[in-house]
Amino acid sequence: MWQRFTDHAKRVIFSAQEEAGKFGDNNVSIEHVLLGLTRDRGCGAAQALISMGVDLKELRADLEQNTARGSGKLGGDMQLTPRAKRAIDYAYEEASDLQADKLCSEHLLLGVIRQKEGLAARTLAKFGVDLDAARQAVREQQSGKLFDGVVFKSEERPEAAVELRGKSLLDIAQLSRAEIDVIFDMTRKLKDGVIPPSRQRRILAGKTLAMIFEKPSLRTRVSFETGIFQLGGHGIYLGPNDIALGKRESVADVARTIGRMCDIVMARVFEHEKVTGLAEYAGVPVINALSDLEHPCQALADFYTIIEHKGKLEGLKLAFIGDGNNVAHSLMLLAAKVGMNFAIGCPKDYEPDENVTAKAREFAKETGATIEITNDPIEAVKGADVVYTDVWASMGQEAEAEERAKTFADFQVNSDLMSHAKPDAIFEHCLPAHRGSEVTDEVIDSKQSVVFDEAENRLHAQKAVMVLLAG
Repeated sequence: MWQRFTDHAKRVIFSAQEEAGKFGDNNVSIEHVLLGLTRDRGCGAAQALISMGVDLKELRADLEQNTARGSGKLGGDMQLTPRAKRAIDYAYEEASDLQADKLCSEHLLLGVIRQKEGLAARTLAKFGVDLDAARQAVREQQSGKLFDGVVFKSEERPEAAVELRGKSLLDIAQLSRAEIDVIFDMTRKLKDGVIPPSRQRRILAGKTLAMIFEKPSLRTRVSFETGIFQLGGHGIYLGPNDIALGKRESVADVARTIGRMCDIVMARVFEHEKVTGLAEYAGVPVINALSDLEHPCQALADFYTIIEHKGKLEGLKLAFIGDGNNVAHSLMLLAAKVGMNFAIGCPKDYEPDENVTAKAREFAKETGATIEITNDPIEAVKGADVVYTDVWASMGQEAEAEERAKTFADFQVNSDLMSHAKPDAIFEHCLPAHRGSEVTDEVIDSKQSVVFDEAENRLHAQKAVMVLLAG
């Protein structure tokens, strides 16, 4: 039997066995198969149901409430009931009619619908699912006309995209190289119109993004709010006075509340512990839109910009000049993950966090990248393909601004410093820029500058992240 099943279809049967076990039953019924089909929103069967207007949570709740429970004495091999076997036979017929070489989750769904007796059939009918509509949804699904929420054809979604579904993005360290590549590929598809805007508007249709801001921002708010709109969803801005995160109400209580009303959360906060707390209690994907430890969305947009201008990441050198801050942390980690050499030139006592540096060096061992920390900006910039800087005093460090201006005076990115990089080096800055401080006009306005490409790519990269986490 298994030779003709796709991996997704096999997973459905395994899930059905687990569902049977939860009900204390050794026999895998058609109801358990239907629960297996609706367990993963990313599988083709679940997306076909969604396209017919079925709320998977409600369907599962109804089915779980009415499914009979077994004795609880489990042991030995689980067996399919006669109805479940008949549904699989029907699924093979449906696969043959659709000229499919293998049986996939959509065919199993059609087989379950054709098995007209019992609780599963009554539940599907209650939710308005009929065979003709389901067949049409499956045809569209398999012809590529219907996207499963992440814009991959049925059964063709990369494993890395499957792994990202439902997760939070809190830091770069958590991402595998395959997941990074999937994010960049999705960014390209969204930006270049490989997925047309008309289809993009269907991906997160009806979903809500809660946007928590402890710190104000131009690019973060505009990119996320525009992005969720372009994907068919809605953004709710929650400023400092709306929540007072951790003061008027605990992080955990805010997360539990928002998670019951919204589908995804982005948070731009002071302390990293707040974004991790939101992720722990929200029950929906949480995106770190900046914390004191990392700025992963910025780094993803920055590296996608490098791909656009350099055509690759591996083997290049990125030189960061300035404070070893959250942006530097994310850039260093991402460079190590993708095999890019990273050097930071910063004043003494302003080096990156030691734990973050240690992580980056571990990743670099696997990719062959180098991590260099120096107090000499010229040494850092030598031979660089990308020169990057950030403000000397970040938001919340205003009291240190005068002192930092003196400390960082020799770390300004100007034409003289750029002359030590490669002739075709590009210049990046996460913005806002303090012109005349960390960077001069002649650099930020030069042909080497790609800062506004970076700014635009915040939109596309964050749309990709939202699609992959919540689609």
